Amino acid sequence: MKLEMICTGEEVLSGQIVDTNAAWFANTMMNQGIELQRKTTVGDRLDDLANTFIERSQHADVILVNGGLGPTTDDLSAEALALALGEELVEDKDWRLYLIELFKKIDRKLPANMLKQCLIPASAIRIDNAEGTAPGFRAKLNNAWLFFTPGVPIEFKAMVKQQFIPFIETTYQPAQATLLHKLLTLGHGESFLADKLDVMEIPAGITLGYRPSAPHVEVKLFARGDAAIKQLPAFIEKVKDTLGTAVVTENCPSIAQAVHELLLNKKRSLSIAESCTGGMLTNQLIEFAGSSSYLHQGLVTYSNQAKQNILGLNAETIEQYGAVSIETAKAMAENVRALGDSDYALATTGIAGPDGGSEEKPVGTVCIALVSRRGCWVQTVQLKNRSRTIVRTMSCAIALDMLRRSVLAEDEVQAVIVPYSFIPCSDSKIVMY
Repeated sequence: MKLEMICTGEEVLSGQIVDTNAAWFANTMMNQGIELQRKTTVGDRLDDLANTFIERSQHADVILVNGGLGPTTDDLSAEALALALGEELVEDKDWRLYLIELFKKIDRKLPANMLKQCLIPASAIRIDNAEGTAPGFRAKLNNAWLFFTPGVPIEFKAMVKQQFIPFIETTYQPAQATLLHKLLTLGHGESFLADKLDVMEIPAGITLGYRPSAPHVEVKLFARGDAAIKQLPAFIEKVKDTLGTAVVTENCPSIAQAVHELLLNKKRSLSIAESCTGGMLTNQLIEFAGSSSYLHQGLVTYSNQAKQNILGLNAETIEQYGAVSIETAKAMAENVRALGDSDYALATTGIAGPDGGSEEKPVGTVCIALVSRRGCWVQTVQLKNRSRTIVRTMSCAIALDMLRRSVLAEDEVQAVIVPYSFIPCSDSKIVMY
């Protein structure tokens, strides 16, 4: 089955908005074992849309069309499909009644332009939208089924999960079984990972792919066919052995989610004190439901005075070593852990830039401390020539990696501070209690 996607809208074509729907859709279908063959973006122009539908429907089996189903004059997807099919638009009376009842329930007057959303090509089959007012629909054109979805992400994702994927599963049989496994890495570039893996013998039917997205590079192992799937587990282990400490989690989109799940499963508690990361570290964990069961507190102590007043740091420590030092980071982590008697504590202090650095401590210098009931691990990393956002993002990822390794080290021998090929570490310290 050849699957394509057509994204509509001037704002998408011109780059005024980032097309997150397409990225989400491609990844979702890949997880279903279906690869997206092509993505086309078209502006809000009737002839361009109709011609694109006609042209791509001669090559694909299924085309998901995203956007252009709303009530305004620039929403042209239904009209363009009718033009491509040589059909009239007809009103779906059931959807009209649905909208009337919906607006009665919420005690609002139904705007007249909303009824435009009830018009679909004569041969099209309506697809209900449980999250919005614009229905989707599908129709056969040339060789392909065109499946139209709204552009609003919550509506689009619900329709893909609830209706598009079941439609694919019941309409098309996969040519062969497929299986995808993802390894998330940290601290190493795409070329470094590729150099490591290029020397490996890859079994027939298995392909390697790379997806860089700061702070991670995701290594994708895709197996096609029963024979390749059978060999995939052993090959995964070889890849993991080859990459070593570069791999931080498997089949998980971020190290923050991996740490969240680990703390939940291990029933370990955490406190956080942040300076240069400004709450980003705490925020990455509280994005996930259930974080309140392990997160005692996340304190942003940005100024030296706050470090003293809130965390109880000695002024002498900051004066002697500086706010950006492994001694200050260690004291921040120890003191915030004591506030809640947490199992673990993390602290970050550094110079995110673009100003504020010195010859001794340039912009990108970040000190990260991890404290547990059994010891303290502190390191200084140098994130030079990176943006303020990347310095903060990478600092959070390294801190979480230290925490992850320490929690796992409760049950097995594992280093807490590990080398990263493109992140120099200028200083580190380990103190066991």
